Amino acid sequence: MGKLVALTGNEAVAHAVKQCNPDVIAMYPITPQTQIVEELAQFYADGEIDAELIAAESEHSAMAACIGASLSGARVFTASASQGIALMFEMLFVASSFRLPIVMAVSNRALNSPLNIWNDMSDTMGVRDSGWIQIYNQNAQESYHTIMQAFKIAEDKDVQLPVMSCHDGFVVSHATEGVELLEQKDIDDFLPPRKMQFPISVEKPVTVGCVGVPEYYPEIKVQQEVATQNSLKIIQEVFDDFNNRFNTNYEIISSYQMEDAEVALLAIGSLAGTAQETVYKLRKSGKKVGLVKLRVFRPFPKDDLQEALKDIKVVGVIDRNISFGAMGGALSMEVRSALYELRNRPHVMGFPTGLGGRDTRIEHLEKVVEILLKAAREDKIEAVYRVVGCRGPGCINVTYDGG
Repeated sequence: MGKLVALTGNEAVAHAVKQCNPDVIAMYPITPQTQIVEELAQFYADGEIDAELIAAESEHSAMAACIGASLSGARVFTASASQGIALMFEMLFVASSFRLPIVMAVSNRALNSPLNIWNDMSDTMGVRDSGWIQIYNQNAQESYHTIMQAFKIAEDKDVQLPVMSCHDGFVVSHATEGVELLEQKDIDDFLPPRKMQFPISVEKPVTVGCVGVPEYYPEIKVQQEVATQNSLKIIQEVFDDFNNRFNTNYEIISSYQMEDAEVALLAIGSLAGTAQETVYKLRKSGKKVGLVKLRVFRPFPKDDLQEALKDIKVVGVIDRNISFGAMGGALSMEVRSALYELRNRPHVMGFPTGLGGRDTRIEHLEKVVEILLKAAREDKIEAVYRVVGCRGPGCINVTYDGG
């Protein structure tokens, strides 16, 4: 067992990055991510980390620096959030198209406008098609472990893709929890130094990022998609290796109380913890509800999801964003699409919640489960989606002790 330390989610990420021995860290501050790079800068100042720290003039420049460093064979890390993700939008596509194993931690935060520094997943859901693997963490311990897993996945010879390790801003990023730190020698055994697949050299110059004319562009994009889909196998292999070494239980999709469930909640990020508490409470009163926790969003684990939900009548997807004009959030749309080909597919209802940091409580999710159970009994869906914890027509709001 490692050393148990009280850390915020952001501090846990910084400790993990330090132990992964990166060569280059590109930095630009933005709430609620700033603490990650501040901690890394302090480690550097204290002589605890041997890396090149690049203080960029913007998030776009930070990602550009990561791309250049990764092309040279360096192990590279950065962190961002919200408008920072939006500003580096162009460079995200470049990084994935170049097949660069960059790791970026994201403290998820709502996007303007109006100005909001609190948590939802509008930022990373908005770049879900940028070609990055996306992993979502429930708590600080997961955020700590996932950085190590992310480097291992990204640098695998059969993957060679960038990875986002995401946790909820403030809910995880600034909340202090007990985090078990692993021994450095054990991490070194798990994560050896990066071995570049196609090293570049001034002796053998190559052109990088040339024009992709129509005669070649489609094939390049198809190769990238094949690599992304195939990475699911490697992701689970890395999780299994980590589980065997460190006595953990990481899965792409995990289930709770699903054995005899009639309806299910599906969640990612910190709300998976709230959803689990809700299921635990409702099970004691005899309600047959379960929980599916999705940890990997890109590539989307369609087959695993179909297996997890094949016997469910109705599933309520807890989104933390709204995909405007699409009748719900990005996660519910993905789930609906993935289940479509099942012969007896469950009804899928979307429940966007927690927008802009609005609190989502057990009382809210209890109301969601009531709606799911009613739909299962009557085999009728009243609405494709409803916003939770919001005032207004069609929304789900509750009164609870304390306000």
